[in-house]
Amino acid sequence: MAARYRSELLDNVLPFWLEKSQDKEYGGYFTCLNRDGSVFDTDKFVWLQGREVWMFSMLYNKLEKRQEWLDCAAHGAKFLKDHGWEGDYDFYFSLTREGKPLIDPYNIFSNTFACMAFAQYAEATGSEEYAELAKKTFDRILARRGNPKGRWSKGHPGTRPMKDFALPMIICNMALEVEKIIDNPALMDKTIEECLHEVLDVFYQPDLGVMVENLAPDGSLVDCFEGRRVNPGHDLEALWFLMNLGVRLGRKELVEKATEIALRVIDYGWDKEYGGIFYFMDRKGYPTQELEWDQKLWWVHLESSIAMLKGYQLTGNKKCLEWFLKLDEYMWKHFKDTEYPEWFGYLNRRGEVLLPLKGGKWKGCFHVPRGLYQIGTMLEDLAK
Repeated sequence: MAARYRSELLDNVLPFWLEKSQDKEYGGYFTCLNRDGSVFDTDKFVWLQGREVWMFSMLYNKLEKRQEWLDCAAHGAKFLKDHGWEGDYDFYFSLTREGKPLIDPYNIFSNTFACMAFAQYAEATGSEEYAELAKKTFDRILARRGNPKGRWSKGHPGTRPMKDFALPMIICNMALEVEKIIDNPALMDKTIEECLHEVLDVFYQPDLGVMVENLAPDGSLVDCFEGRRVNPGHDLEALWFLMNLGVRLGRKELVEKATEIALRVIDYGWDKEYGGIFYFMDRKGYPTQELEWDQKLWWVHLESSIAMLKGYQLTGNKKCLEWFLKLDEYMWKHFKDTEYPEWFGYLNRRGEVLLPLKGGKWKGCFHVPRGLYQIGTMLEDLAK
């Protein structure tokens, strides 16, 4: 099983992105790729640029010192450094092919993935310049935490303020990714504890067994579309981040709690009729505002698979293993493209391919290769 995941990563998915995504003329990466890898749109989405730089840098650092991986990371890192941000370390959402800004830095996740990219690339190359970029971007993320969208927010000030789960969730993971480069243990410890508190004590709802996506600033529930939204894939991704933090902090009880919650979430989010995990749900069972609520998405299933296998690896809980095997069967049956490289991203509720694309505005070189790497590595460790 480990060999299957490793082969898929090294022989199928990574060669696809190396060959099809690099823009040799203007730098950076194409992400809008058809089933066969041909480009159907040349706009460049900054968080996907950052994710691909991170991906190839991380694999160079942790898996194998392949020069083609470092060269690919360098290709995107320079483009991101030269075109991706305003003067205050806020990163645009999207750019033209040439690198001209298209959409302003309303989305703080452009910052988070740029920070992770620069940190991993700095580790791979020893570059002080990129290390400094990572530090400055990290500082800016912390400064924006209280008001992530700032002047780009569409909500009217003061009427229904809310905070969202995605930010503390991402920072939980980002903290482990950048701590070597940031080299400020007190700041990292403080940041980690604040995010753990937000995820487990504020967003997690014990009576439901899941995290909600949005809350009032004081942590209370809000009865509206956004306030009732549950995203099981987000929850499960966050929970494997928490398991990693539990290992990093030497807190076995944190690992066990994250595993226990993960089992509740996956049971809550699993489609009992057609299989797979729902994209969006409503905590009261009302209709969602997202029309794509019942689609089955690539990243949701990969992140859930990581959570289940990690829960089994760290605690020995056999329920986690059962869920992982169920997810493994579902993913390879429905998301794996048997004719062309890379995986499908979007299925309908019944598990049929909805969009044949391999990359777009939201899908890039990230969840599939990261999932294959993480799962393959855990399976190798378990096999030993």
